[in-house]
Amino acid sequence: MSTLGYIIAANLLSTLVSIGLAALMSFRYLSRVVDRLVPVSAGLLLATAVTHLLPEAFHSEADPAALGWVLLGGILGFFLLEKLALIHHTHHHEGDVHHHEHGHDAHEARRGGVPILVGDAFHNFADGVVIAGAFLVDFHLGVFATLAVMAHEIPHEVGDFMILLNAGFSRERAFLFNMLSGMSAVLGGVIGYFVLEATRSLLPYALMIAASSFIYIALSDLLPEMMRRSSLAKSLPEVGLVLLGVVVAALATGIFDSH
Repeated sequence: MSTLGYIIAANLLSTLVSIGLAALMSFRYLSRVVDRLVPVSAGLLLATAVTHLLPEAFHSEADPAALGWVLLGGILGFFLLEKLALIHHTHHHEGDVHHHEHGHDAHEARRGGVPILVGDAFHNFADGVVIAGAFLVDFHLGVFATLAVMAHEIPHEVGDFMILLNAGFSRERAFLFNMLSGMSAVLGGVIGYFVLEATRSLLPYALMIAASSFIYIALSDLLPEMMRRSSLAKSLPEVGLVLLGVVVAALATGIFDSH
């Protein structure tokens, strides 16, 4: 299979698996499973960014200082986009263990289902470009990026389903529109492939933006929740789940390196 074929297949798989599992969890309200996935995905995102994406970028011929500025700019850029409500990373839902006031998601849904879907389409398009850039550098790096995106997208899509349902969408409509929004990842992968393939010098910078995305998502999702914990007994399990995500990334590295 060609590199473009791997990119399309990876984005299709990530979209179908993440939205399919998210729909199953959302419609059956498996809140405890979702709650455990968030810190695990954060650990996987951080491990992928720090041990794979950043080293690959810094090992290139690009100026390290310029790469550092791109990393910083990416983190600040994602923060700004989220503040402007152009992207969001909601993972909460009614009945979860985050102790929000009753009706929290109904309040979130006031933003409307359409803006949520538009923001997700932009987010998924960016994920597709990330996966494309990773596959253009190395097949194994592409697999790591796909796993990291998928791990984050499952709890993220659960949050989307809860918001859409609270906004008045039927289950079928929420699933259909979420799937259509998710397919923008394939478009992002294809466009990313042709742009980055034509201008290989942009690859290190694309990897830095991908790393900034993973780092921002992991920290913005994880740290606020851990800071709200009132006791060590409640915090330790989350720390363990973060470490589990790191271990999964390390084991995957060992498996690929052995082949």
